[in-house]
Amino acid sequence: MNAVVKNLDMAQPVEDDSIDDHRNAPQPSPDCLYGLVGEIAKAGSETTEANPYAIAANAMAYLSCAVGRGPYMPIGNTWHHTRLFTQHIGRSGEGRKGDAVALVKRIAHRVEEMDENAAPQIHAGGLSSREGLAFMIHDGYREGKEEVPAIEDKRLLVIESEFVNILQQGKRDGNTLSSALRDCWDGGSLRPATKSNRLWASNPHVCLSVAITPSELISSIASKDLTNGFMNRFLPFWAERTKMLPFPKATSKEEVDRLAGKVLEVLNFCQAARWVERDTLRVELSSDAAKRWRTLYMGELNDRRHGERINALIERRAPMLLRMAMLFALCDLSTTVEVPHLDAAVAWIRYSVESVKFVFASAADEVEVAETNETAAKIVEFLEAKGRVTRWQITSDCFKGHANKTRIDAALDELLTTTPPRIVVEEERTGHGRPTKFYELAAKKAKKAKNEQPRGNARDSDPREVGEQSEVSPAPVPPNTSQLRKLREHQNQAESPAIACSSLTSLTSQGDEEMDAEARL
Repeated sequence: MNAVVKNLDMAQPVEDDSIDDHRNAPQPSPDCLYGLVGEIAKAGSETTEANPYAIAANAMAYLSCAVGRGPYMPIGNTWHHTRLFTQHIGRSGEGRKGDAVALVKRIAHRVEEMDENAAPQIHAGGLSSREGLAFMIHDGYREGKEEVPAIEDKRLLVIESEFVNILQQGKRDGNTLSSALRDCWDGGSLRPATKSNRLWASNPHVCLSVAITPSELISSIASKDLTNGFMNRFLPFWAERTKMLPFPKATSKEEVDRLAGKVLEVLNFCQAARWVERDTLRVELSSDAAKRWRTLYMGELNDRRHGERINALIERRAPMLLRMAMLFALCDLSTTVEVPHLDAAVAWIRYSVESVKFVFASAADEVEVAETNETAAKIVEFLEAKGRVTRWQITSDCFKGHANKTRIDAALDELLTTTPPRIVVEEERTGHGRPTKFYELAAKKAKKAKNEQPRGNARDSDPREVGEQSEVSPAPVPPNTSQLRKLREHQNQAESPAIACSSLTSLTSQGDEEMDAEARL
């Protein structure tokens, strides 16, 4: 008996090579709680179980709606406003989703009492269709013989405590609610889905604050919504209660009044009560913020090493970051985005990305993505050393036959589909049978093509020769007067568009210099 016990005590643990699927929940940075948004978050969470970051997200959704379409930031040919769609993900009972929006509702109600023109419309009754959404901010319509006047204030905050309802509506045949919400995020007008429906809503400024449990989100979302741009217009974040209070207390009326006063100060700065006017307050990046933005944009904001599914869900990180940075600047009563505003917005983007990965990717998925990225990095290193190689060389020389075909294929696909592609592939047929594929770094290929372009020489400037664009062959003898006249006419015609192009280039260069301060996309 003692021998048996002794053997049991000395038994070695059984090795388990399966993937450990345990992970920490996303941990947001305190930088998320910046300025007025942070003040509201801390006030609401101090005496309740509500998560401060969930309160902050609801405050951002409300403020992004309330400031309206006056403040804008030009990005290329698109005018971006502060519109945000926030998505609170948390387990039922643990997320405290209702508590997270309660203080924001109280502040919004107090702002409306102070100045009803500055306060936006809030709808908490759920959404069912494009027509129902347009009806709340319609351009006017005829009902029988009566003309119903338009709703001029297009600001609308939709609070949906059961986001699953919107997802279910999107699955119904003929329901275009999800496409309408995509249009709203973009700021596009809501047009009728059918010829018989003439209910329009021009220039909407609709923001959303939605909540859902992780199980409902995964089970109810349609596969098309993962890739059609609907879900990546939301800022998802995982948030649950951080403490337990048997007797939570409401935020004092004095504190609500103080916060409402600060919100109203921001709305007055943005001229939110003048909701008929649009694009009246231009917001720009400071020079330091522009440098910070350029680094972010060329780096993590376009990092696609998260796997295809996660990449699709976080595709709009860049414009979403700028919208939040704009909002933080406006809450500081400024039209200039500074580095701290960008840093606060970056903190939210990182929090959101980690939340998406936590909900939509298992530990096994993350291991697979990491292995694909590692394989891709080895291929890039191999191509840098060897130049142009075949697939067989990648398998045999780079990986010595120790990497399976599926893993190499996934890595090559990743390198070919990045924006811009990091590698290029070409086919060459040297005989019968299948053509051989050659892989090369895109940068080296482009450099080689540039070096192979024909260079100019002294003969290129010979005035007796006419360029390729002219259909006149070079004259073997000096031209006569008639030929010279025709040649000059031809050159004058060719110079006119060149002058126009030169002028356009000058304007473009000037615009590029201006966009340095705006950090163009």
